[in-house]
Amino acid sequence: MTILVTGAAGFIGFHVSKALLGRGEQVFGIDNLNDYYDPNLKLARLAELEKFDGFEFRKLDVSDFEAVQEVFEEKQFTKVVHLAAQAGVRYSIENPMAYIQSNIVGFQSMLEACRLHGVEHLVYASSSSVYGNSDKVPFSTTDSVDHPVSTYAATKKSNELMAHVYSHLYKLPTTGLRFFTVYGPWGRPDMSPFLFANSIFEGKPIQVFNYGNHSRDFTFVDDISQGLIAVLDKPPHQGTSAEATPYKVYNIGRGEPVQLLDYIRVMEKEIGREAVLKLVPKQPGDVDSTHADVADLIEDIGYAPATELSDGIRQFIVWYRDYFAL
Repeated sequence: MTILVTGAAGFIGFHVSKALLGRGEQVFGIDNLNDYYDPNLKLARLAELEKFDGFEFRKLDVSDFEAVQEVFEEKQFTKVVHLAAQAGVRYSIENPMAYIQSNIVGFQSMLEACRLHGVEHLVYASSSSVYGNSDKVPFSTTDSVDHPVSTYAATKKSNELMAHVYSHLYKLPTTGLRFFTVYGPWGRPDMSPFLFANSIFEGKPIQVFNYGNHSRDFTFVDDISQGLIAVLDKPPHQGTSAEATPYKVYNIGRGEPVQLLDYIRVMEKEIGREAVLKLVPKQPGDVDSTHADVADLIEDIGYAPATELSDGIRQFIVWYRDYFAL
């Protein structure tokens, strides 16, 4: 019984794979190891995963349906965690075609492979960005998400619609998770925690967008991976009706938004240096704030994010110092 994790060399994919391996699961990871950010970080994550006997990896692009089919036929996966995607809101404005290929074509490839091979549950990454610039907070999965403000967000909303089709037509159990600003050890270099730490350590100015008026529902990666695995263990109930659709979408976040400037102050304290701030206008595609309503995830799986911001930043900075030998 093997679980497929796509994007296994990515930030969240690495942590989910490690947690699954830690409880004795067999994990097969795939990733195309693209150069959106330094591939050496992805290879370093893979080196950590390869310390587990139950881990196997293959370099593969999920948009290559023929290659995906071959892997599914060979391994007969019971469950799939689909995290492979082209990430980044701002990059999607500059390179929209990369997002269509990876996030739309790649997701369709995964849905069809899961259908053809009788997968018990597909859990996939959506994003808090689907809420756009909604001024209704906290964000609830019952809110309208018809007005995304970036190509990235539009692809994630599309994924939810595509999954619903497969759940409805083919009774494929699918669960989408709308991630809220995930941070922690082994994080992505293009995300704000990594960028902030790098600038503070090097004494360079931090570009603080929207003049510091952003707030984000920062969520520690261990809370994310534990919540995801709990969801994976509990597929949506199909029910007895012929019309029943085994489909769910959840928010997964801390549920406590933090002002960007407050986040930087906590990081300054942990590093022991002051940041040089450069306040700049909001970037196209950015949303002002994010705040997750996670009540249904708490009710359905007992989700309980336990990591306080100060502790999460401490763990991130400890890893950062070690990884870069500071």
